Amino acid sequence: MSTQSTSRAAGPATVAGWVLAPLALAQFICSFAGSNMNVMLNDMSEDLNTTVPGIQISITLFLLTMAALMVPFGKLTDLLGRKVCFLLGLGVYAVGAILSALAPGLGLLILGNSILEGAGTALLIPPVYILVTLYWKDLRSRARSFGIVSAAGGVGAATGPLIGGWICTAISWRAAFVFQALVIVVIILMAIRLKDPVPADPSRPYDVVGAILSGGGLVVFVMGILAIDNSVALGLSLLLAGAIVIAGFYLWIRSRERRKKEALLSTSLFRVRVSNLGLVTQNFQWLLLMGISFLVASHLQVIRHYDAVQSGVIFSAATVGILVSSLAAGRLVKSIAQRTLIVTGFLVTGVGTVLLLLVGAVPGAWPFAPGLLVIGLGLGVMLTPSVNLVQSAFPENLQGEISGLSRSISNLGSSFGTAIVASILGISAAGNADNYVAAMVPLIVVAIVGAVVAGFLPGRRALATSGAIPATG
Repeated sequence: MSTQSTSRAAGPATVAGWVLAPLALAQFICSFAGSNMNVMLNDMSEDLNTTVPGIQISITLFLLTMAALMVPFGKLTDLLGRKVCFLLGLGVYAVGAILSALAPGLGLLILGNSILEGAGTALLIPPVYILVTLYWKDLRSRARSFGIVSAAGGVGAATGPLIGGWICTAISWRAAFVFQALVIVVIILMAIRLKDPVPADPSRPYDVVGAILSGGGLVVFVMGILAIDNSVALGLSLLLAGAIVIAGFYLWIRSRERRKKEALLSTSLFRVRVSNLGLVTQNFQWLLLMGISFLVASHLQVIRHYDAVQSGVIFSAATVGILVSSLAAGRLVKSIAQRTLIVTGFLVTGVGTVLLLLVGAVPGAWPFAPGLLVIGLGLGVMLTPSVNLVQSAFPENLQGEISGLSRSISNLGSSFGTAIVASILGISAAGNADNYVAAMVPLIVVAIVGAVVAGFLPGRRALATSGAIPATG
């Protein structure tokens, strides 16, 4: 089936139907996996005979695995096809979820959750965004489709603590992983009928060295953030080493291009101002979402000793906010510039983080609700335009690369958020409540810087003139 015919077949009329459903549900469950363990820290550490920091490391490694493999696996979509990578990723994820449910200790949990679920997510998420971009051609229908997918991701991250907490308390934390596996089975059944708009090309060369350098550099860099809590010298050394490897990756792909060989990423991806700024905003958005979720959930459990359900219920406020604003963003983009939506989202999120900062010493969990609601509204309204700006800035032949890069940058933001918060908190069974305020401050700074960066995005007319996005709408 040609791209053009597929686009007509999967147009706006089917946005709420079966074509978009498995893609949105896949984004939901992957985002759910990134946050649901935040409210199970105490239960899992006791059952697995480990520590709360041990479980936190597993969470961070899951996010880090996704970030490290998203670019290499995004490139595989060109070789194997988008549908094949999507289904393969779902299968790997399901195996990881089952292993996690059966884990007798931290080691198997890390293998199942951090490695296999992380790798499966890195395989299946790039096809989600590529297929949305290829199926829906005009700005309005694409923005609406991305709005649904982004809403699913945001709601998954926000409901992770709520649903995970309920399952953990009512049954067991292990049942939360069984739940993920069952959802994956449903997605597979729904996705079997999907058509790949562009045929796979197994003959295309694959840049193995580039894949190793890109993934390795990201892993070492984030591990540096985690190591700072124990040793500043070691942490800074790892950060420097990671930065050097990432710089080496860029030099490598540039040298391959000069030799007329296909690189893991095209350096042209980094020459588009709209995309570069959009990627930074994506990174900051997921840093804020996962960092705040990690911080509040850890604080409520470890410091205030709330159980999984009590900790999870409070996140329903963020869920409502994200759901309402994400779905509205697809309609707002018709009349409001995407730059305006992103700037406004960061400012609103900043207000929410300040509200959370002010209630840090207030008794009870419900005082956290207003701040989480405001943060959900702010994040939801800007997730869609950020993704749409980045994906729409490139032609079809670069969709595999930009989707992998985009999702890698977003998941790197998630890793940064959890790693920064974990390093500042230094949580133990007898953690220091004062660290809550210290961990919230950098999140407020990120929200402010995000608004400034988004302010440099071009407006609607400049985008249409430059051809970065379709001029329609």
